[in-house]
Amino acid sequence: MPQDDPQPAGRRRTRLYALTDGRTAAEHTVLTMDTTITAAVAGDAHGGLPTEWQEILVMCAPPGGRAVAEIAARMNIRLTPMTLLLGELADRGLIDHRPPLAASDTTDVNLLMRIRDNLARI
Repeated sequence: MPQDDPQPAGRRRTRLYALTDGRTAAEHTVLTMDTTITAAVAGDAHGGLPTEWQEILVMCAPPGGRAVAEIAARMNIRLTPMTLLLGELADRGLIDHRPPLAASDTTDVNLLMRIRDNLARI
């Protein structure tokens, strides 16, 4: 029988349907894959949160933040469940989100090179 993603010893991941409570759409906050997410609180500030939520808060520490697609890739979670998780975090005030940059803001060659380099590191 094939196993799900191998996990490091001593670490269990919560099943996606449990993390999203079976939801398939966000209730209040709708995020796109290029929305920038920044933690509004420190990752260790809420020890009672699920492990995945704490990982997101640490990964998205200010000032930089990360795109929804990058968070999903780094955590090895599909995009739809990740947007639901992030929507839940936003609804609880644990993250801030910013819409993608306008087209005029993305013509900066240096910015595009940094994005390319960061994606190559993933």
